[in-house]
Order: sequence, then structure tokens, then C-alpha cells
Amino acid sequence: MRKKKFSLKKAVWYACLSAALLFLFLIGAAIAVTSDLPSVTQLTSGKISQSTKIYDRTGQILLYEISDSGETRTIVPFSQMPQYLKDATISIEDENFYNEPAFDWRGIARAALVNLTRGGIFQGGSTITQQLARNAFLKPERTFLRKIKELVLAIKLDENYSKDEILGLYLNQIPYGPTIYGVEAASRAYFGKGVQDINLAEAAILAALPKAPTYYSPWGSRLKDLFKRQKIVLEKMYELGKISKKELDEAVAYNVSFQPKSIGGIKAPHFVMAVEDYLVQKYGENMVNRGGLRVITTLDWNLQEIAEKTVYDGAKRNEELYQGKNAALVAQDAGTGQILAMVGSRDYFDKDVDGNFNVATQGLRQPGSALKPFAYLTLFQKGYSPDSVLFDVPTEFASKNPSCPAIVDFNNENTECFHPQNFSNTFSGPITLRNALAQSVNLPAVKVLYLAGIQNVLDNLHKFGITTLNEPNRYGLSLVLGGGEVKLFDLVGAYSVLANEGVKRQQSLVLEVRDGNGNTIESYEDKKEVVADAQSVRLVNDILSDVEARSGLFRGGLSLTVFPEYDVALKTGTTQDYRDAWAIGYTPTFVVGVWAGNSDNTKMQKNAGSILAAVPIWNKFMTEALKSQPKQTFNRPDAVPEDKPMLNGDYFYNNQLHSILYYADKSDPLGPQPLDPSRDPQFENWETGVLEWAKNNVGVVSSYSQITPGQSGPGLQLSSLPVVKIRNPQQGGFVGSQISVAADIVSYFNVGKINVYFNNQNVGSFTGSFGKNYTLNWSFTAYALLPQNSLVVEVFDEKNQRSQDEVIVYQ
Repeated sequence: MRKKKFSLKKAVWYACLSAALLFLFLIGAAIAVTSDLPSVTQLTSGKISQSTKIYDRTGQILLYEISDSGETRTIVPFSQMPQYLKDATISIEDENFYNEPAFDWRGIARAALVNLTRGGIFQGGSTITQQLARNAFLKPERTFLRKIKELVLAIKLDENYSKDEILGLYLNQIPYGPTIYGVEAASRAYFGKGVQDINLAEAAILAALPKAPTYYSPWGSRLKDLFKRQKIVLEKMYELGKISKKELDEAVAYNVSFQPKSIGGIKAPHFVMAVEDYLVQKYGENMVNRGGLRVITTLDWNLQEIAEKTVYDGAKRNEELYQGKNAALVAQDAGTGQILAMVGSRDYFDKDVDGNFNVATQGLRQPGSALKPFAYLTLFQKGYSPDSVLFDVPTEFASKNPSCPAIVDFNNENTECFHPQNFSNTFSGPITLRNALAQSVNLPAVKVLYLAGIQNVLDNLHKFGITTLNEPNRYGLSLVLGGGEVKLFDLVGAYSVLANEGVKRQQSLVLEVRDGNGNTIESYEDKKEVVADAQSVRLVNDILSDVEARSGLFRGGLSLTVFPEYDVALKTGTTQDYRDAWAIGYTPTFVVGVWAGNSDNTKMQKNAGSILAAVPIWNKFMTEALKSQPKQTFNRPDAVPEDKPMLNGDYFYNNQLHSILYYADKSDPLGPQPLDPSRDPQFENWETGVLEWAKNNVGVVSSYSQITPGQSGPGLQLSSLPVVKIRNPQQGGFVGSQISVAADIVSYFNVGKINVYFNNQNVGSFTGSFGKNYTLNWSFTAYALLPQNSLVVEVFDEKNQRSQDEVIVYQ
């Protein structure tokens, strides 16, 4: 059979058709592959997400990075990257980078041959440009299709950017750890400094990481492998003529030190979270999560480290002794309002104490006596002085209520009644406002609140920065005993106004914020306003910094409140059932507040009040922190001239005894004496309290005459004998060889002599002009203690009239 001749023309036609179809297929495939590729120009169009960095006040300690993707990245200009780093990266990753196109055909061919002969996925043979394309735009899958996309993107990158620009983009984009992207973030994380400050050995470490960031991690277990690869990088640099033999040897011998990996990637977590909340409220979540903000905060890292250790150790101690598991601390620069340290719980990562919860800024806790200074301040603004006298006697404040008799019955638990006890369960009779505040005596503080006016005190508290306490009807006169709830953060701010003599400075967490381009968008401003007169504040400061006046409260713990060469004011607070303990102390420039208790509001045990649970933490922190603080003294107040009885300290006026409402109109204390003091709803009960106290403590010469409306009446006629009351040691208490004596002395005439006897032996004699109201604070060593001992304080006035008080104490 005759074969058909194959037509050359037809063969050519088939070939052309096949080529055309193949061309169309390739064009279609290319379109399909590249149609969804992103534009490479977005790398320089500001669309690259950068993490927000939060630093301490020096800008050197990185506290935390915020990112919506979990990636930490900071873009730095190519010019700020050291040449060592550029050369190291090129030497180990792509030595022909500056002399080749976007991709290396020979490298791809070699990789393809290996993949085809050995099987598996397509990999290897990537230039720096290809690596940038892969890391910046593509998912981490390993497929032939992704390789095609990688090549297309690499070509586009090469067309749009210079080699220097591509290398700069590469160094800012690629991963150096699981969440660490770019050389600046890597340098900060591993070396604790900016990339511009690294040396050759450190640059080689960074260049060694991109091949396998997790495997070679400086925080991992393969440091030997990391340093082997570092040496390979350095040797390659030497081989290519980038460094000398001397530089090679020095870099290999250099002892590279790595920063420790912070727990949870965060330092000062409660403070940082407060800063993040502030930033989000001001700039929005998108800017904070993606905008690359650089935030310099007010945090003093040295003080923060001291604070964290102090709080942790103190809370552990409290847990062992008093079952109080948690504590918090805030330290503030009084002169600027800047927060220097903040610890919101003993351990941010401890779920057992609800560690994530920031007690300092979020916790609403009852402040106990910590609000008392602001009630006294308000009273001083009305014209009272530290020498003004109130009667610390059992008093019923629910007036004209048949269920609440004026003569106090402490067994009466009717909720309509209010007859507070002192912490010591004792009453001292007449007491100056100085001693009442310094010793945190409850009963006088309630009277101070009444005289000052609840709303007036609340107004002052709000002016001073307290953001809570907005329900006055709920608190009533219990406000100064912890009847409301406050935040430690606010309370420290309020005390800073005392340190500042009435000038309120806005509390601040941030010194500076720069955007991703380095532009300053926020700077610290000293925002201040005068919220109280300096004289009234100075009176409070003078009392709270009076070591002698507060000695009766702290007794054996007085040393915890004293810091040689520093003038330190202090106020404590303890709530009912010992659920909260506070210590707020300050110098003219520095304020520190401590809270101790339990996150679930359960009470602490063994009467763990502020002196036992909070003051030791406060003392330990202050002891270290004051070393960096200036030594300044509080300005002393001017003398407060007073003519009125009681207001001037004279409560034996005309040899009569009355409550202060007899002499001072609550609404106009410096004005005329009330014609009918009984019109004040508290007058009858206050007078009754004075009478009952006098019956048991003062010789009564004539009977008490009830005052009728429109009459001043004779009041309670008293003898002029001096009165002395020993407050420390207490009756039936236990003492050691070193005994501290505290005794209150009041007299119609000036006191001229004081004797102290221990077991009938004179152990101390004092002569002079002590005035009509005097508190003896003195210590002595008892060399012959008996199982039972007698302590007597004897007093003589200028008329040589004598009085004494005695307590029995045990060894």
C-alpha cells in the first residue's frame, strides 16, 4: 500500500498552532497566577504594619510591644543600619546580590534538579530579593505555584527599587524570631539596644538567624549551633574581603551577651496595660496596633524593680502571717504628677490572686482612715488649728432617736444608731486636732467630718483627684472611717496635692509619643491648678510629718516611719474586719501608696491592720527609693491665732467643761458664740458624752445643768486639777526592758513638772513650761522587771496642784 507523504507545510502549521496554544496557555496561566498578587510598592507606601513600642522614661528599656498580628517590628532607615550588618547578611545569604538580577537561574536550576531527583517540594535557590518577596507578600506554603509567584514578585521588586532599597526592606521585614521581625526589633530583643549600636560580633549573630530563627534562637537550647553559624558568617565576610583577619579573630573571641527573655514578653505589666488603655482611648486601636508608635513612659525602671520585689515579698509575708495574699503599690513624682512605679498585684501571672487585675487603677477598696487628712484640711480651711480641742469620748451621732440613747451603749447594734469605737477600744478625753489626726483616732475624726461638712469634704476630695465617692447619702459620717470606695491610684494623686501645698498636677503615664515616621505627636505637659490654700495644707503636712505626735499610734513600729535626713509624712488606714490595709507616705517631692489585702475581699487574720500589713511594705520600698530622692523639708505653717475657747485649745474656760458646739457655730466657727447651741442637732449628744466622760475622769464640783434654748448655762463646773492619761503602755499590757511611755496631759493651769515612776522608783523627771495641753513621749530602760510592774506618771501644774495616772504591766 502506498504511504501518504507527510506534508512539511502541514507539520509547520501544526507546530505553529501548538506553539500558539502553548503561548496562550502560558499567558493564561501567568495571568491566573499573578492576578491576585499585591503591589510591591506598598512596602514603601506606609501600609506596612509596625508594632507600638512602650519604653521606660530613659527610652532604653523596652517594656512591651503591641501588635494586632503578634509581630514586633520597627522600621529603621537603611542609613542607620551598620555596614557590618549589611555585609554580614549579603555574605551569608546572597554574596552576588549587587551583581545579579532578581533571581539566580543557576541556583534555581540546581535546586530544581535536587528536588526532581530526590522528590519532594520545590525549595532552595533564593536570592535576597526572592526572600523579601516571599516574606513580605506570600504565605509560608511550599508549592511550585508559590515559587512562580515569588519569581514574578522578585522581578517587580527589582524593577521598582534599587539594590540598597531592596536590602533595606529585607532587613526591616524578615523574621529573626517567632514574633520578632526586622533588625531593629531583633537588636532590641536580643541585645537591649538599637541596631545602630551593635558591633561586628552581634551583627554576625543577626545575620545567622534568618536561615532558621527558631532553631538558632538566642533564647533556645542550641546556642552552640548559633555560634558555629556566627563563625561561618564571619569567615565568609573575611573570605569576601569585608573584614580583616584581626576583626575576624576579635569578633569570634567577643563574648556576646543576650538579654533575658521577659516573662510573657512584658515588663511592668500592670503599668504597661494602663498605658495601652490610655493610648487606645486617645489614638484608637488601629493606630496603636499597626501604627508603629514609639512611646516613652514616665516609668523609672529601677524603682519599678524595687517595687515589684517589695510587693511580692511583702504579700508572701502577709500570706504566711495574716492570710493576706495580695498587695499593690504606686509611686509618683509629686512635682510633676508622673507615675514612677506601679504594681497592681503581687504577680501579674498568678491566677490565684487574680494577678491580671490592677488593684491600683481598677480596684475599688475602702480606704479606712486614709481619708481623714482631707476632713481635717477642710476644717482648717474654716479657721480651726492643730491646737483646737475635741472630746474623744463615747458619742452617739444618731441624734434625737429614741432607739439610740445619748448615753452610748456599745451593745446596741441597731443599724439606725452610729456610735463608732476607736481602734484601741479606749477614749482619751480632750485631744488636740494634731494628736487626733497623727494618731488616727476615730471618734474625733467623725466630729471633724461633721464640723467640716460632709459635702465640703467630698468637694475637696474631688478637687484633689478622687474620681469616686459620688454617693454622699450612702456614706454619711462613716466616710472618714472607710465608708466609701477609692482607687489607690487616685489616693496617691490626692496625697501628692498635699505634698505640693495645694497644687494639683495631672497624673501622667506618658512623656512622649512618636508616630511610625518619627514625628512627635504627644509630649508631656505640666498641667496644674491650685485646689487648696497653702496654709491649710501646710497644717496637715506639719501634723502628718510630726514623728513625736504619731509615736503613740505606732509605738514599737515607729522606726518603720522614720528615715534619717528625710522629712516624711505618713497616714495609714485599716477597714472593718481587716479587709484592707493602707499606708500613704510622702516627702515634698515623692509620694508612695501601698494597699494590702485579698483580691476577693476576704478579711486578713490576727488583726492585720495597716501597721502590720501595709507599713512594712511601704517602709521597705521607701528605704530604697529615697536614696534617689532629694532631701527636702516641708514648709512650716504660720501660727493660727485663736481667741475662742476650744478652738484655741482651752477647754477649761471659766472652769467649765463643754463640747466644742457650745462655743462654735458649725456654719461660722470664727463668728459669735451660739446664743442657743442646742439648735445644733448634735449638741445634746456631744454634751452628754463630755459629761459621762467627766464623771469618771475629772472631779466634779457641782452638778451638770442642762442648757435650755436661749441660755448659755453654767455647764459642768470642774476642779482645776491637771488630768493625766497614760496611753502607752496600756493597762494589763506586756513590756520588755525598753519601755515607751505616751501620756496625754491637760490642765487648767500650765504644766510645770512631770515625774515618771516604775515600781516606785523615779526613772524620769522633767521640768519646764509645758503649756495646758501636752503629750509626753519618752522611753527608758527597765533594769529590774518583775512579773507585775507599776508605771506612774505624775504631773504638777504651776500652782503645784498634783495629779497622776497608773497602769499595771507585765513582763
